[in-house]
Amino acid sequence: MRYLICNGLLILMLTTNIVTAQNEISFRKAEAPPVISRHIYGHFAEHLGRCIYDGFYVGDTSRIANTGGVRNDVIAALRRLKIPNLRWPGGCFADTYHWKDGIGPRQERPSIVNTWWGNVTENNSFGTHEFLNMCEVLGAMPYLAGNIGSGAVQELSDWVQYVNFDGVSPMSDLRRVNGRPAPWKVHFWGVGNEAWGCGGHMRPEYYADEYRKYATFMNTPDIFRIASGANSADYNWTAVLMKNIPLHLLQGIALHHYAVINWDRKGDAVEYTDQQYFQTMQSALRMDTLIQKHSAIMDQYDPAKKVALVVDEWGGWYNVEAGTNPGFLYQQNTMRDAMIAGATLNIFNNHADRVRMANLAQTVNVLQAVILTQGSRMLLTPTYHVMEMYAEHQDATLIPLDVHSNAYTQNGQQLPAISASASVNKRGMTHISLVNIDPVASQEVVMHTGSRSYTSLSGRILTAARLRDYNSFGQPEKIKPAVFKQATLHQQTIRLQLPPFSVVMLELQ
Repeated sequence: MRYLICNGLLILMLTTNIVTAQNEISFRKAEAPPVISRHIYGHFAEHLGRCIYDGFYVGDTSRIANTGGVRNDVIAALRRLKIPNLRWPGGCFADTYHWKDGIGPRQERPSIVNTWWGNVTENNSFGTHEFLNMCEVLGAMPYLAGNIGSGAVQELSDWVQYVNFDGVSPMSDLRRVNGRPAPWKVHFWGVGNEAWGCGGHMRPEYYADEYRKYATFMNTPDIFRIASGANSADYNWTAVLMKNIPLHLLQGIALHHYAVINWDRKGDAVEYTDQQYFQTMQSALRMDTLIQKHSAIMDQYDPAKKVALVVDEWGGWYNVEAGTNPGFLYQQNTMRDAMIAGATLNIFNNHADRVRMANLAQTVNVLQAVILTQGSRMLLTPTYHVMEMYAEHQDATLIPLDVHSNAYTQNGQQLPAISASASVNKRGMTHISLVNIDPVASQEVVMHTGSRSYTSLSGRILTAARLRDYNSFGQPEKIKPAVFKQATLHQQTIRLQLPPFSVVMLELQ
């Protein structure tokens, strides 16, 4: 709390009403700014906990309304999100998954023990056809993660042929026997996952050779191959791959980074301390440095930026909810997660020249999920609402910004309170997304649009009464976007007040 003496009166000011000195943002001119790829807004669906079974998939005999066994409410929610791509079947699970176990009549499919996530037995009722058909219903491009850990070159080559080849061949003929005449034409393919860890504990030099071998036999036209990339700040991994993999075999290189306090003491998803909140945001904002440094390495070998940096796992990671299977990674989703999502997506947008694809981990009931389900009920998390608001940036042209932010301070350490990104779409509409991560102080922001003039301004905001608030099945709409009225436009200047822990999307014409 703070105290103010005014006209002889002692006035108590709650910290939630603190307004700091102004932050300043300016539009910067750029000769050829990049397009923010819609694929930055991708998602991830692993065979993990209740993500696939009891999340996406309830089976076509379920009383829950479904299409091909996939929940209709989940489909509708993801379509509203304009989900551009979906990664499957893992994750660590990918390097134990043998795709031929998940095709053909369901009653004839063998079961598998998911040794990575809870040692549960799965019956393979959700396989290649179910996933790819679901992607068609969602209007999302599939991103298949291939098994190079426990699989073989022929197995992955056969999978590519099974889903992509339109002519006569053993695999395309098998696909037709299984009820799918036309190929799905899958564009995105991961060549293994976390090869440095659960994908085989490989050295980067060894993985680079394995990648070259597998990629050579994935020779279907119009295919986008993504190498298993670095774990956070392992810059040597990126350097070895870029040096040793010919660029004609490589379209993307992955990066995984989670906003986590400490891998041994992750903290609670809801009852976190102020210090834990700061540490989580510190880890999340580290994404900017990681992208800069990995991109600089890639630039040495690929100055034309033909190879995309694909951040195909990101998000907050905390302790599981009490009473749930520790291998299912089920956690609640508070306004802290909205802060992570908004700030991270701003970082991706501002690095759109190299970051052209990303996947939030994960879509339903796992880690920083956008959807939670409980029986027939479904709710949308604060993270969902941020991604829905930010969908305006998809395939729009970046407007570079200069951001001068006040500091958010905790125990002598500082982070920038404000983050932002901006874009202009094909209809000429400008969108500016802003985040104030400070949990107690409002931020006054002055924006200068330079040579760009506008005549109208509107906005939406996501915030809550408390930083630790979340949507529950008892209160599924406790947190949702609202109209934002604390912004004014005068000529080339915008002024606004960002409340504590808030995400705002402005639209200008």
